[in-house]
Amino acid sequence: MRGRALAAAGRLPAALLALTLPAGCGEPAADSPGPGPTAGTREMAARLLALADSADPLLDEQLNTARLRYLTNLPPSPDGAEMLVRVANAARELLNAGHTQPALEQLIFVDQTLEATPAEPFPGFRRSIEELIGIAFLRLGAELACPAAGPAAGTVEPALERSPCWLAVPSTASTAAATTAVSDSARAALNAAIGWHRSLLQSRPDDLRARWVLNLAAMTAGAWPDSVPPEYRIEAAAVGGSGEFPRFEDVATRAGLDAVSLSGGAIVDDLSGDGLPDVMTSSRGLLHQLRYFESDGAGGFVDRTAEAGLEGLLGGLNLVHADYDNDGDADVFVLRGGWLVQPLPNSLLRNDGGTFSDVTREAGLYSEHPTQTGAWADFDGDGWLDLFIGNESRDSLAHRSELYRNRGDGTFEEVAAEVGIEVSDFVKGVTWGDYDNDGRPDLYLSILHASNRLYRNLGPTADGGWAFEDATGRAGVAEPLASFPTWFWDFDNDGWLDLYVAGYAAQTADLVREMTGEPHSAELPRLYRNLGDGTFADVTAARGVDRIMYAMGSNYGDLDGDGRLDFLVGTGDPDLRQLMPNRMFRNLGDRFEEITGAGGFGSLHKGHGVSFVDIDNDGDTDLHIQLGGAMEGDLSPNALYENPGFDHRWIALTLVGEQANRPGIGARITVTVEGPEGTRQIHRRAGTGGSFGSNPLRQEIGLGRATRIESVEIRWPGSGTVDRLTALSLDRAYRIREGTGTAEPLERPRIRLGDR
Repeated sequence: MRGRALAAAGRLPAALLALTLPAGCGEPAADSPGPGPTAGTREMAARLLALADSADPLLDEQLNTARLRYLTNLPPSPDGAEMLVRVANAARELLNAGHTQPALEQLIFVDQTLEATPAEPFPGFRRSIEELIGIAFLRLGAELACPAAGPAAGTVEPALERSPCWLAVPSTASTAAATTAVSDSARAALNAAIGWHRSLLQSRPDDLRARWVLNLAAMTAGAWPDSVPPEYRIEAAAVGGSGEFPRFEDVATRAGLDAVSLSGGAIVDDLSGDGLPDVMTSSRGLLHQLRYFESDGAGGFVDRTAEAGLEGLLGGLNLVHADYDNDGDADVFVLRGGWLVQPLPNSLLRNDGGTFSDVTREAGLYSEHPTQTGAWADFDGDGWLDLFIGNESRDSLAHRSELYRNRGDGTFEEVAAEVGIEVSDFVKGVTWGDYDNDGRPDLYLSILHASNRLYRNLGPTADGGWAFEDATGRAGVAEPLASFPTWFWDFDNDGWLDLYVAGYAAQTADLVREMTGEPHSAELPRLYRNLGDGTFADVTAARGVDRIMYAMGSNYGDLDGDGRLDFLVGTGDPDLRQLMPNRMFRNLGDRFEEITGAGGFGSLHKGHGVSFVDIDNDGDTDLHIQLGGAMEGDLSPNALYENPGFDHRWIALTLVGEQANRPGIGARITVTVEGPEGTRQIHRRAGTGGSFGSNPLRQEIGLGRATRIESVEIRWPGSGTVDRLTALSLDRAYRIREGTGTAEPLERPRIRLGDR
């Protein structure tokens, strides 16, 4: 059966092909015009290059080209089984590096050799080879079905000329994936993937991974469900949710935002100071350039990385932004080294009106640790934003997390131990929020494979210091024990911050079991509702979010403008065999409903930095997501989902702190509106959202079917100032300065995305 599937693709090799490495690895990027980077940026760039050059491929499983070179340079072994394992490992590195065709041919060679071998080298070896062959067929078909995509722009690593274009699981309104006509070669590879997995299921009918990939291959080929036997079929509603929702179109290519990258971070905000949202993205590759795209005001975005002074700043698995120096510009913090054994430095990028300088050392923030999570808040209420960085301790290597207090002069001091936050764990998510409404931001840490922690902010001490206490046990928020992104939010609009923590332990088989209503062993997320007395209730199942969310990038926002917060989780795993759709959940008030398929959000590219943002200034919330995996060949173009509109009212608020921090991060906003259902209050906390993505500092608030705004109340962080404003209009943007009690109308030019 497997032989017939292989013949369908015409990929039966006669012998092992010679291994070749791509050219250009490690070559410097070409010079670009522009003012050039500052001295601090050049210093950081040099350090990053040196660390990339010294990276050990035996310790970093994601340096696939270097690992492949190591394998091919090993002397031959007289042991046939050992050589077969070595060839299989080389094939896997080829596949991970994005060289799908030669990887497939070598995997097939290994499989054919095993057919003539009485015993496999070790238990599970053959099954792994069969799974990799199936994924290679699927990836090859998806790559050939795509129009040619440019290399990962701004990179000095070799890159794919094509990236797989299975874009989404099918919607509930469609029985086949929205795949354009494919070439004969693409169809042959996809048909081979279908045949391969059908044959696997004949011999292993309980193989849930094979069942899932069979359905995906049929979807990608536009042959689903007819080419999937009924006993192996997975229904569309189970894949993408049963909720009805307008479909959002991905307009990233038209807008110039389809940059190809590995996993990384993303910010969408006005970084240039012209009132229009810009985009900054990163990619975790050690030699991948940080990218900056500026709005051209006419529906497109222009790459102005060089002009912004960012050249040479490489890598970064996450980005978070804030105005740390209170000058009115949004500054950026780049987090590096997540999941790696090798420590890397982070970067603080000071924004001076659309140009950036790396000021990490002069600000006192330089350290070298593995991390991908950090968050800004004014923990001591002095009007200057402080920074917590969650570092990753594992494999007996301790990397203590850091709390940097802003001195107000452009520099920071590290005070974690002094205030009682001693953490040397595998921290994967960080969020600040005033959960007890005492006016001081508290800190929650999501920790992988250990109890999460909630630190309550106790305020100043008698000796002039500051103190936090561990309130995890009393609050009841220690789980899940395998977790990743997290955030505080008021999902039920009662004025008390609730808490979401995503799970991070699942296999493809678990996802299939969930889709078919069977028990599974995946770690589920936790949705904790704040009871207002210092404790939380676990309402995960009651609110309908007891679903597998193997989450990395994620964030929240109000997609439909009804005044309730929705959320998206970007899912995935470095393993190319782990294919899970990103998932979107709509807040219906009493519960959440999955709208992944209907809304078109179910990309199978791995999801990272997420931004909910009105990027075209038309009053509704669009969605930008940075996509890409960890392996060198798991590149993806970023996506920009345009909101089709919901006929709901809105208000946008730009906060300007005077005694409080300039962007008002941590401010509590209450909008009271009147509408057909009477008077209601909509509560928001000013900030950039979840721990793996960065929403704009401008607060964009959906008001549902409101007919009048009765009032807007702002409780400013730190200072405690309260501004209450009336006579504000629906569907308008305002700038509000602390303590003035007035709102300045702002003009926001409407943009038609893609009209470049």
